[in-house]
Amino acid sequence: MEIKSVPIDIPDGANLILGQTHFIKTVEDLYEIMVGISSGVKFGIAFCEASGECLIRRAGNDATLQERAIANAQALGAGHSFIILLQQAYPINFLNAIKQCPEVCNIYCATANPVEVIIVETEQGRGILGVVDGASPKGVETAENIKARQNLLRQIGYKL
Repeated sequence: MEIKSVPIDIPDGANLILGQTHFIKTVEDLYEIMVGISSGVKFGIAFCEASGECLIRRAGNDATLQERAIANAQALGAGHSFIILLQQAYPINFLNAIKQCPEVCNIYCATANPVEVIIVETEQGRGILGVVDGASPKGVETAENIKARQNLLRQIGYKL
């Protein structure tokens, strides 16, 4: 058994959602979730099939994001994992619907931060152990930081 760290290539201005699922129809269901929630989102999906043909299944409405999702899925090579790269929307808008998708088992992260995926490789294949999402804390927020956080949430429309 070997443990590896695989960095995810996230395009500038994009976010990612990384998860685990269990069925070939995941790609189509995730596509429907994305366009059903936002007609303006640009995205690419790649899903690593873990049985049968063991193909990377793909979908999306943006060719560049779709190709980058495929490249990341190839680098991970972890069965039943999926990655969604998205722009012009935030993961928070899609997470509840994705979690409710019958095939989805787990969400590892949803972020725009640099991400490293910790995988294990055995003779059978690869699996995701966890993720390193961004950097470690550098301190505790001050009153000024709290005000800036609250202002940001209002500026981007998440609070009134």
